[in-house]
Amino acid sequence: RCHTMEERANLMNMMKLSIKILIQSALSLGRTLDSDFPPLQQFFVVLEHCLKHGLKVKKSFIGQNKSFFGPLELVEKLCPEASDIATSVKNLPELKTAVGRGRAWLYLALMQKKLADYLKVLLDHKHLLSEFYEPDALMMEEEGAVIVGLLVGLNVIDANLCLKGEDLDSQVGVIDFSLYLKETQDSDGKQDGGITAVLDQKHYVEELNRHLSCTVADLQNKIDCLEKTNSKLQEELAAATDRIGSLQEEQQQLKQQNELIRERSEKSVEVTKEDTKVELDTYKQSRQGLDEMYSDVWKQLKEEKKIRLELEKELELQIGMKTEMEIAMKLLEKDTHEKQDTLVALRQQLEEVKAINLQMFHKSQNAECSLQEKTEAISSFEGKTNEMMSSMKQMEKRLQQAEKARQAAEERCNKMKQELAGKLNSCRQQMAQLDSKCSTLEKELKSEKEQRQTLQKELHQEKDATTLLKTELQQMEGLKKELRKLQDEKQQLKKVREEQEQALQEMGLHLSQSKLKMEDIKEVNKALKGHTWLKDDEATHCKQCKKEFSISRRKHHCRNCGDIFCNTCSSNELALPSYPKPVRVCDNCHTLLLQQCSSNSS
Repeated sequence: RCHTMEERANLMNMMKLSIKILIQSALSLGRTLDSDFPPLQQFFVVLEHCLKHGLKVKKSFIGQNKSFFGPLELVEKLCPEASDIATSVKNLPELKTAVGRGRAWLYLALMQKKLADYLKVLLDHKHLLSEFYEPDALMMEEEGAVIVGLLVGLNVIDANLCLKGEDLDSQVGVIDFSLYLKETQDSDGKQDGGITAVLDQKHYVEELNRHLSCTVADLQNKIDCLEKTNSKLQEELAAATDRIGSLQEEQQQLKQQNELIRERSEKSVEVTKEDTKVELDTYKQSRQGLDEMYSDVWKQLKEEKKIRLELEKELELQIGMKTEMEIAMKLLEKDTHEKQDTLVALRQQLEEVKAINLQMFHKSQNAECSLQEKTEAISSFEGKTNEMMSSMKQMEKRLQQAEKARQAAEERCNKMKQELAGKLNSCRQQMAQLDSKCSTLEKELKSEKEQRQTLQKELHQEKDATTLLKTELQQMEGLKKELRKLQDEKQQLKKVREEQEQALQEMGLHLSQSKLKMEDIKEVNKALKGHTWLKDDEATHCKQCKKEFSISRRKHHCRNCGDIFCNTCSSNELALPSYPKPVRVCDNCHTLLLQQCSSNSS
């Protein structure tokens, strides 16, 4: 607990100094800050250390994970305004780790000038933070509220940070104490004492040993997890191979079923084609019969037209006879009443003739378009009857004039009545014959309509059969698509199997590399136990050339032995096991390390 309290106090002091230096340097420059600005970089490094303090280690499928991006994701749920930051961070393709996403989230929050607000929302919900942090972590104690209060002062700064093109995943957050040393030289003695306490030799060595022990434990846990995952992947490979075999058998069965369905569909299509051919032949034969019936009906209509022409001639003869009667009617004044009765009877007969003609007209309309000529003849006949009506009206006028001379023409009228009665009877007989012919024609039309209805029903049945065939074809296409999907799934399973084999090979490589790193770490521990890191105040001369340090001749630590040298005596650089990148090394250590490398290689 004392150790964590010291860590919290040190991080608190570092945070105060970094915010103070950042605000002073930004106000002195008087412009928007870029991502290359050193005080801004140091501020983010210190803030990252503060957020990492007391984080719980989460175990995953690959290994142990310890990232500060988890609590930052809660801000999106608690504060809807932060949803834009979360979506923009997720849409950045170059970010592959949680550390890189967390750094990008901090950059965007600083540019929005809402970093303090978002962290304050997190601190207000400490029951949610307890899932990510230990109880004695900095964010769970009062220091977290103090840091949020300090971050409010950063709203004065305008920052323009470019996230594209920067490798946020692999950046190493190292605190540069030279900035804080310059600040402490200009500030009070209390701050100088606090920073020198942070740079104490004992704390540095203890922290290094603690970090190394943690990394060794993490690597051992990773090795155990990798062995477990290797066994699981082998089991999954066996299950995948069994599944592939079963899928191949199912594919063969589906192919056989597909062939059977194809044969059945082809046979059904051939049968339907033959049926349609037979039905077309029957339809053609029925059409020829209908054409012959139509020609017969047409001939009958022509004969009826001839009969009507003869009737019209007879009517003209009657009109001539009536003109003769007009001369005789001048003498018939006494028998006007009897002739008026006969005229009423004639009018009734004419009305019956008109009604019969109208019935014939309506019946002829129900026939097909080929009977149009017949309707024209009926209309002409109606025109003639109208002319007869007009002539009858003229006859009535003349009858009134002939009332005076009707007594002399009584005998002639009687004779004419007998003749007219005989002719009317003949006309009625002819009209009855025409009615019988029309009834026969109507029966034939009904039979033709019934035949057409049967043909239409057969056509509907053929359409239903075609729709059934179409549905079967669609089912065939669906089966083809399912076969294609199964083939695609087979290819995907093959790809997954290849990827898993590659992953196993890569895991073996990682295991070998981790073992090498373990050996390097052990060598570093042995080297650190024998060397001590000299303080800057203890060395006044270079250990090799014995020259005194000055403003022009500055001090440099050797990262291998920990002694202090000048620039000329420590100009070499080598990659040490504790440092993945090349670092400054003195001449003696350079020669010794080269000899060790040559001996190891031999």
